[in-house]
Amino acid sequence: MDTSTEARRTWHRPLMACAALMSGLVLLCGIAMAVDGRTLLGESVWAKPMKFGFAFALYSGTLAWLLSELRRGKRLAWWAGTVFAMATTAEVGAITVQAARGTISHFNADRSDPITLALVPVLTLGVMVIVIAQLVVGIVVLVQRTGGRDLNRAIRAGIGLATAGMLIPVYWMVTGIHERTVTDANGHGIPMYQGHGIGDPDGHGMPVTNWSVTGGDFRVPHFFALHGIQVLLVLTALLIALSARHTWLRDERVRARLVGTAALGYGGLVAIVTWQAGRGQSLVHPDAPTLAALAAVLSAVAAATVRVVVTARRAPLPEVVGSAPQNKCIAK
Repeated sequence: MDTSTEARRTWHRPLMACAALMSGLVLLCGIAMAVDGRTLLGESVWAKPMKFGFAFALYSGTLAWLLSELRRGKRLAWWAGTVFAMATTAEVGAITVQAARGTISHFNADRSDPITLALVPVLTLGVMVIVIAQLVVGIVVLVQRTGGRDLNRAIRAGIGLATAGMLIPVYWMVTGIHERTVTDANGHGIPMYQGHGIGDPDGHGMPVTNWSVTGGDFRVPHFFALHGIQVLLVLTALLIALSARHTWLRDERVRARLVGTAALGYGGLVAIVTWQAGRGQSLVHPDAPTLAALAAVLSAVAAATVRVVVTARRAPLPEVVGSAPQNKCIAK
């Protein structure tokens, strides 16, 4: 992955601006958490905008690079990326405003607060716009080849996972009603109409993430799926780096098979934690069926990986097939 200053100039600028804003927000929220002791639903009022800022800084930066590598549909992808950046900025901006006010952002049904009433459409429609923009980018990526086979497979699988991750919030927004009243940081009772999960709709307990330890939490599969593309890209870069020492990894077809195996395993993990959340089960309290499913996925991935490695080590090395220097999108 070429991340030189010259290369970054071609990256999608609105997404880069979004990533910069989100990074700045993370820093500001960290400072605010140190001086502002207010809490909301068991964590600092600034924890939610910080987490959203971190997630979107990472993902917006990844998309900014990815869109610069496209060869077909660049204009459509550019506009989709721009819409994604604008919707993300509006969404996280609304979350930050509500955090500063010490009140709930998502699922807030308080009709007596004019600011909340004004921000609810932003928070609700923003998710939909982000999902649609993500779907457009996903389609554009799927109809073309970007880089070598290994990188192309990582990008396609990662975009697919991220799209699934974007759809999970839509699922929890349209399924199940969790009417309740919670107390905000100002001591006001706030009516809520939906939540993040089953059994414990607001999620409580885990450090940093605040994911639920008493019920299912759809933020778990959302997080894992959204950041699958970064995991696969790092794996691809690592395999290319290792190919300098291991000749059997210099065939990009071998690296592509390993990336594909990892992608299938990662997709299985996302499916398991989604199934787990849907059954009202906390990530940290898996039952026997969950552990059995996880063991099956890990065993399948391990077996497939061993097969690819053994086959590659026994096969003669092609003269020039996707050696590390040829994968121009990562090794420059």
